[in-house]
Amino acid sequence: MGTSLDIKIKRANKVYHAGEVLSGVVVISGKDSIQHQGVSLTVEGSVNLQLSAKSVGVFEAFYNSVKPIQIINSTIEMVKPGKFPSGKTEIPFEFPLHVKGNKVLYETYHGVFVNIQRALLPKFLIRGHLNSTNCVITQPLTGELVVESSEAAIKSIELQLVRVETCGCAEGYARDATEIQNIQIADGDVCRGLSVPIYMVFPRLFTCPTLETTNFKVEFEVNIVVLLHADHLITENFPLKLCRM
Repeated sequence: MGTSLDIKIKRANKVYHAGEVLSGVVVISGKDSIQHQGVSLTVEGSVNLQLSAKSVGVFEAFYNSVKPIQIINSTIEMVKPGKFPSGKTEIPFEFPLHVKGNKVLYETYHGVFVNIQRALLPKFLIRGHLNSTNCVITQPLTGELVVESSEAAIKSIELQLVRVETCGCAEGYARDATEIQNIQIADGDVCRGLSVPIYMVFPRLFTCPTLETTNFKVEFEVNIVVLLHADHLITENFPLKLCRM
């Protein structure tokens, strides 16, 4: 048995507002005593922006501004260097949720191109592939996904089909993304190393071949969404090209 470390938050729903105090305990367990160089706790919050693969070439001037925006980053020293005895050690902590300067502590949000989080994601490794992103509209989208490892238990894995409509002219364009289909491909904590099939039939009334004209475009994307029990959301976006044979 090795050494384990766990962070337990006192508030069950884990919902906090700016100015409140985040409190809980760090639990360190080990069969033997542990020599350590100190324990510190860091709270980080950031806004992550992402452009679609098709947008990067069009909005090169904007691309440099999509670096992560840090909204909170604070560290407190909990224990100075020393030794933990064998068994379980609980270290209480309290952390005020204050931002520096005139920044705003935005509400946590997980979208397609914008993600706002106040905590680091649990470690995970998920691999897989789509058989093709150039799809015949009358044939299903297929592939597979394998969860190799995940520190947090998985609630659900879903496929989201998104339609992206762009209208406008040289003076300006309006882009609107709409989720048109959501299919659950796995329910519960998926067995590690098990191949999960990806299979989605394109809905007849809500899809059409990908098209681009002078004044408008109709495009499609698919999101693979993994929902963890800690309410973390992992998403990966894939642009699709639909055609009719």
